Amino acid sequence: MTKQPYDGPILEINQLSISFFTRLFEIPAVMDFSVTVMPGEAVGLVGESGCGKSTVALGVMQDLGVNGKCVNGSIKFKGRELVGMPEEELRKLRGSEIAMIYQEPMASLNPAMKIGKQLMEVPMIHEGMSKEDAYAMALEIVESVRLPDPERMMNSFPHQLSGGQQQRIVIAMALMSKPSLLILDEPTTALDVTVEAGIVDLVKDLGKKYGTSMLFISHNLGLILETCDRICVMYSGEAVETGSIKDVFDKMRHPYTQALFRSIPLPGADKNEHPLVAIPGNFPLPHERPKGCNFGPRCNYFKEGLCNAHNIKMAPIKGDTRHDSRCTRFENIDWDEPIEASANTTKTEVGDVVLKVENLKKYYEVAANAIFGGGEKRVVKANETISFEARESETLAIVGESGCGKSTLAKVLMGLETATDGSVELLGKYVEDVSIEQRTTSTVSSVQMVFQNPFDTLNPAMTVGSQIKRALEIFGVGTDEADRENRMLKLLDLVKLPRAFATRMPRQLSGGQKQRVGIARAFAGAAQIVVADEPVSALDVSVQAAVTDLLMEIQRENKTTLLFISHDLSIVRYLSDRVMVMYLGHVVEMGSTDAIFSPPYHPYTEALLSAVPIADTSIVKKHVVLEGDIPSAMNPPSGCPFQTRCNYKGQVKGGLCEQEVPPMRTLKGGHEIKCHLDDKILNKMEPVIKQVTKEKTTA
Repeated sequence: MTKQPYDGPILEINQLSISFFTRLFEIPAVMDFSVTVMPGEAVGLVGESGCGKSTVALGVMQDLGVNGKCVNGSIKFKGRELVGMPEEELRKLRGSEIAMIYQEPMASLNPAMKIGKQLMEVPMIHEGMSKEDAYAMALEIVESVRLPDPERMMNSFPHQLSGGQQQRIVIAMALMSKPSLLILDEPTTALDVTVEAGIVDLVKDLGKKYGTSMLFISHNLGLILETCDRICVMYSGEAVETGSIKDVFDKMRHPYTQALFRSIPLPGADKNEHPLVAIPGNFPLPHERPKGCNFGPRCNYFKEGLCNAHNIKMAPIKGDTRHDSRCTRFENIDWDEPIEASANTTKTEVGDVVLKVENLKKYYEVAANAIFGGGEKRVVKANETISFEARESETLAIVGESGCGKSTLAKVLMGLETATDGSVELLGKYVEDVSIEQRTTSTVSSVQMVFQNPFDTLNPAMTVGSQIKRALEIFGVGTDEADRENRMLKLLDLVKLPRAFATRMPRQLSGGQKQRVGIARAFAGAAQIVVADEPVSALDVSVQAAVTDLLMEIQRENKTTLLFISHDLSIVRYLSDRVMVMYLGHVVEMGSTDAIFSPPYHPYTEALLSAVPIADTSIVKKHVVLEGDIPSAMNPPSGCPFQTRCNYKGQVKGGLCEQEVPPMRTLKGGHEIKCHLDDKILNKMEPVIKQVTKEKTTA
């Protein structure tokens, strides 16, 4: 069955409103939303959590569940109205003409069925293809999504694949019927940056190869810049600005778009001179939306009697093509006015060494048969001869892909694990073999942790105040209940939460507010070292800015040492004083932030930097994509841990990379690198991230 070419808009959403109905009232999720996707065009849909991005996608799929309904407007696919289309016709379109890739790949895969069979089902059901032809087509698609050993992949179950491989299979499944429209809902959120770079590269190539139009949903502006032709910014159920990538990135004409960009760190930004600007206030709930402009209560340009007088419609921006803004004042605002500096802060002087780690090793012994025990014991080498120092008031970032040993190192520092070998000197005491149960209260309170997911770290049955007071009690802080109550309220002040939040339950707080409670609890015992394990990765960009700013402010006041574990190198560059790059349990590079972000690089660091999406049209990046997945720590490669994926291996003679682990050697300015590459090759490396002069645009 061949599909007829279509030269009109592939997707045309016009004044769409979607509501969800409860027993008590109607919840308007999307209002007056319009967007057009032309043939071969990729449109990015961006905005904070809860703004209605995924609801729009589900509306296109006509999969809103029993409570959801399109109450107004139209959704046309190739000129055919989808709203009200009979289920039988919709079933023919879904998967065949319109395909969707979800955030979590395992939600789309059947765990009890082999990959090959799942892929073959698509053409067999939609096109009536024979089993043999479907197998040949599935094999070809698996090859096109760049998976190694396609036949073995076809014969594997989903659990036998890594997260990146599973997502590639889901993309392959979506492309099996060569759909005209592909909807991607945060398809790379759960993946490492290097895997994300490969997936993004793949999606772009396949889009061009098959002429597929795309609706790409993401909160990552850098990712949208790299993948899309056009962008639609959403806020509280409405589109607030639409236009080409260049127009919206370089000539934004809505205060919310501007606020989003001001809350993300861009290359070269100094954390002390140019703090990130968080968006004030909170995102409105659907039943609490203000009159007039939804963004009004949080907007720097709000004008009483104008912005809240009536509903605001999208208006075209003169001189631009298909560039619109939902703002009554966009023609009167000086968009080039520099950001009003919030109190500039001076850089805190770095003090004495508070943490010293030497030749740390952490191995785990596991049975060959992990389910039933028995069999030969195997060793997982999680950390391998790690050495570093951290000083008072310093931020040391620890970066690397999942499985590189970052969190294992954090567990050893916290006392949740003990070291296999080596030493950990914490505030003058050796604690490498002292578990948390055996540590003194002062040692436990002096090193605390802020976790990645604020939702999992609070007790849902206890109020916010009682959870902070519990920490004070455990750390022996405060003379009595009244004193602890007072200290708890001061900790809420420290993390900029209203004191009234003390009586609230965690479910009544937003993600950013929960993370602030986690930070307050970490500082309850006047922690001198705080291990922050991906503390902002689960938060929206605007909330990220506020939490990042808060961590730095507390650090300045308390002279805290911050160990910041992350895979987001944009936030690392902005926040850290020094960076430690880890790969498969080894530290492969270490130095000041400027040294790490300038050549020479370890080949792995070069790939990490290339993979980071940057939301700036003036940035040109060297293109480096790593092939293959990170090896297993149970069966690491011989020689250099990175040699199986290294693009420079051929430049080292005599097979040295496969035979010997490189020694850590020191370059200029204390910059350390673990690599066999010759100095001549290292010195010829070019910067991965370059800034070119941006043309100034005028309204």
